[in-house]
Parts: sequence; structure tokens; C-alpha cells
Amino acid sequence: MNPTTIEIVGAALFAFALIHTFSTKFFEHLAHTHPRHAGLWHLLGEVEVVFGLWAMALIVFMMISAGKEAAVEYVQSRNFTEPLFVFVIMVIAGTKPVLQLARDCVLVVSRLLPMPRGMAFYFTALSLLPLLGSFITEPAAMTLAALMLSDRLFARKISTRLKYATVGVLFVNVSIGGTLTSYAAPPVLMVASTWNWDTAFMFTHFGWRAALAAVVNALLCTLLFRKELKGLQMTGGSRQSDVPASIILVHLAFLGGVVYFAHYAHMFIGLFLFFLGVATVYSQYEDRLILREGLMVAFFLAGLVVLGGQQRWWLQPVLMSMDANTVYAGASALTAITDNAALTYLASLVDGLSEEFKYALVAGAVTGGGLTVIANAPNPAGVSILKGHFDEETIHPLGLLLAAMGPTLVTIAAFRLI
Repeated sequence: MNPTTIEIVGAALFAFALIHTFSTKFFEHLAHTHPRHAGLWHLLGEVEVVFGLWAMALIVFMMISAGKEAAVEYVQSRNFTEPLFVFVIMVIAGTKPVLQLARDCVLVVSRLLPMPRGMAFYFTALSLLPLLGSFITEPAAMTLAALMLSDRLFARKISTRLKYATVGVLFVNVSIGGTLTSYAAPPVLMVASTWNWDTAFMFTHFGWRAALAAVVNALLCTLLFRKELKGLQMTGGSRQSDVPASIILVHLAFLGGVVYFAHYAHMFIGLFLFFLGVATVYSQYEDRLILREGLMVAFFLAGLVVLGGQQRWWLQPVLMSMDANTVYAGASALTAITDNAALTYLASLVDGLSEEFKYALVAGAVTGGGLTVIANAPNPAGVSILKGHFDEETIHPLGLLLAAMGPTLVTIAAFRLI
């Protein structure tokens, strides 16, 4: 390894960003104890701001050390399609018509289950919605599940243990829930075309194992908190199903169009602008669009794209030094401090990998996708939606890590032992 000065500084700033991510609760505490500068501490305590902030520091350093042209060229060389896509899909998936349809589907399925209504809804929301990520993409599934759980569960008086356990299972299940197809999970997308992995391959090698793990994770969490869930009346507010079927179909058409053009930013941004016009015209069928939340998540992911581009010099040699037997654990661990799509992308650039190595790498990448907020692209969306229900409006990174360990172990068993 012969890193350049910029690459070394980029790695250092990436490390600072990781430390900052685990320190957001500290800054939120400062905001409450030092109100004079509460605005600054709140800003530093926003987990969605972290990587964007340190990415800006990297760009400033590049401008000082290499000049404006080099900094601009580097930023333009980065691919920001995924942050833009997550923003667009969050806003559309979070609209009232789409949420109403998802809610009705979950309620129908939950009524068929032989368990109390609250437990049945909880189990269905944590198992069915993440698996829908294989068809409507993981960011959309995360948005739907987080918004429904926010409205129907987190808004009630529930224990902190249940809150963290729910987030842990949700993040892990969304990470593995997109592997039933070849186009919905970011880490799979990075290798699918290069390695000729189609949907049939994904389902037979990954999908059924992921579905099994997601159901087991949801069921175990439901049974663990059955006493608390039995006493909840998760009626989700007083809103009626007053959105016409035609409006729901129009929203689904926009959602499908954005998913279809997920790799073409100019196309789905154009569709999104058209969607905003339609949503304005039929505003009586809309709640507030989650534009701010979506933009904050996009800023987070864009910062990760900028900083991540300077990590290849150390990340790829570490990854490639592992054999097929150790890469699964290595990928799961590295995913927690990077982005799982970044790991699989680097592997896609290497020729001659065995099929066993490829499977272990991708399986490990999606297994560790729930351990931290940066491990999987949809995680910041879930944090943005749910953090307001936690103390000082912060999901503590250590709490998330501990809560996700159990579901992650179940996923390891599904991918490695079955």
C-alpha cells in the first residue's frame, strides 16, 4: 500500500466520522445542558449530518492542498445516484396513499395469524414489510416499516428495551430482506451484473434463507415482548381509509417508475418532479411530504460516497487477504464501519474469485447491515423517522449495535449453517 496524502487524510476523516457517529447522543445531551449554543450541539448531534460534515472537511482539504480543479473533479467523479434515489423513494413511499395500502395489507395478513392483534401486527410489520424490499427496494421498505411502526407502536408508551429491540430487528431484516431478487439490495446490485447473478440465483442461494431468518427474528422478538405487546392497542390514529383507489394506483405507478429507473438519476428525478405536481394538485389526499427527512438522509449518504472514495487503498487489500472461510465474518465486521455496498463493489473489481468466496462475501455484507447506521444505505432513513421517539431524540449507536446482535446471529445461522 502506497497511499497518497489525500488518501491518508481521507482515512483519518473517515475515522473521525465514525467516532462522531457514536458520539451523537453526547452532543444532544450538551444541547439540553448548554442551551446557549443548543443549535450548534443539535446540529452536531444529527446523525444524518455526520458524514456530510466530514466530507465537506475533506473537500476543503483537497482544495487547499491540490487546488479547486482537483477537488471539483473528484466530487464530479463520485456517483450520487443512490443518495438521490433514497431521497426520492423515501418521499413517495412515505405518502398517505402508499402508507394506507401498506397498512391495509399488514392488517389483513395480521388478522390471519393465531395471536393477539397487537402481537400479530408487530410480527407482520417486522417480517412482511422488510421482505417487500426485494420488490419495491430496501429504502422504500424501510420507509414504510419505520413510518407504520412510528405511528402505531413507538407513539405509544413502550419500554426503551422494546424500542431498541424493534429497531435492531428492523434494520437486520431490511438488510437481508432485499436479497430475494437481484435488483433491490445495494450490495447485491454492485455485483449482480458482473457475476451474472439473476433473480433465480438470488432466491435459491440467498432469498429463502433471508426470508427464514427474517421470520424467525420477528417471531422471537414478538414472543420476547409478548406481555408488553398484548396490552397495546395499535390502532394507528383515527385516520380512515379515505384515499380513492385511483389515487393509490397513481402513487404506485410513480413508485414503480422510480424503482424501474433506479439507476438513471435523470429519469427518476424527472418522475419525482412530476409526482410533486400531482401531490400538490391532490393535496387533500396527502399528509406532509417527508422532504426534510429525505434530504437529510441523502446528505448523509452523499457524505459517505465522498469519504468512501478515499478508503479503497486500505479496504480492498484487507478484504482480499481473507479466504472464503473467513471473508464472511470479515465482511460482516467491516460492514459495520463502512457501507456494505462499498465492500461488494470493491470485490466486483477483482477477477478470479471463487463462487464460495463470492457467496460468503455478499452474505456477510448483508448479515452485518443492521449493526450500525452506516452499515446499510436504508438505515439512515429509519433513524431519521424513528429517532424522535428516543431519549434526547437520539438512537444510541451502542444500543443499536447490541440490539442488532441477536438478529444478526440468527442470520448467520441461516446463511452459514443451513
